[in-house]
Order: sequence, then C-alpha cells, then structure tokens
Amino acid sequence: MRVLGLDPGTAITGYAIVAETENGLSLETIGVIRTPSHTPLPLRLQKIYAELQAIIAQYQPDAAGVEELFFSRNARTAMAVGHARGVTLLALADAGLPIAEYTPMQVKQAVTGYGGADKHQVQEMIRMLLHLKDIPRPDDAADAAAVAICYLHRARLDQVASEA
Repeated sequence: MRVLGLDPGTAITGYAIVAETENGLSLETIGVIRTPSHTPLPLRLQKIYAELQAIIAQYQPDAAGVEELFFSRNARTAMAVGHARGVTLLALADAGLPIAEYTPMQVKQAVTGYGGADKHQVQEMIRMLLHLKDIPRPDDAADAAAVAICYLHRARLDQVASEA
C-alpha cells in the first residue's frame, strides 16, 4: 500500500509518499509545495491544488492521510491553514482517494508510541522507520511522512481488529 501523507499550510504544504512492503516501510518521495507570501491567496491555493494533482498523477497512491487543523491562538493563521486544508481535501477527493484525518497527537502516538512526543522524537522515529540517513527537511515534509506512517500503522491495526 502506498500512502500520501500531507501537512497542509498556505505558505508550505508538506507531502510524502510512504509505501508498506513485505520488507517494511519505504519512502518513495518527500517534499514541500511553497507559495510566495506576496501572491494573492486564490493563486496560492490554486498552486497547492495543481501540484497535489501532479503528485497524485505521478505516484498513484492508494490512500491519503491529512493532518487535522491544530487549534491556533492566531485566528488569521488558522484561517489560512483551513484554506490550504480545503484545497488539499478537494484534490484528494477529486482523485478518488480514501482519506483519513489525524490529530497531531494521533500522529505522534502512531509514530513514537507516545502522544506527547516532541518534534525531535517524532523526526528521529521517522528517520529510523524509513531507514533514512538523515531526518527529512524541512519540518513540514517530515510531518507529512509522519502522517503517512500513521495511516499505515492504523490501517494495520484496523485489519488485525477486523480479523479478531
């Protein structure tokens, strides 16, 4: 199974495709979609949507995981992230992908076994689980990989539970 993990944001949207094989997890691609702050919001959202469509077309994931909106004290930031999440979900729905959404705590729990893990602990586990030499950068890309890993771990647990 190949999963597209996404960490949506207006300035930076992180993405990663993680595959689960009989040999474990492997990273197929990772990166970020950047939009310049001086660009009008509709054009920034259009760029996120178009680039996600291209990633989906190129890598053909089986499913997608998206990080849920983390409550922000800054309403303007929360609104901007909400816009990015909207076009992200639209691109995934247009591609017909099954979508799961996870809170930051659920992602941390799935990747490290502890929902209160700090960013460095999560990043180090990503590096280890994906057999990488270095922690993926920037943080948004690493977060997207963590979301994809979360999807795969939870899917495995759901399968085991359904077989019991």
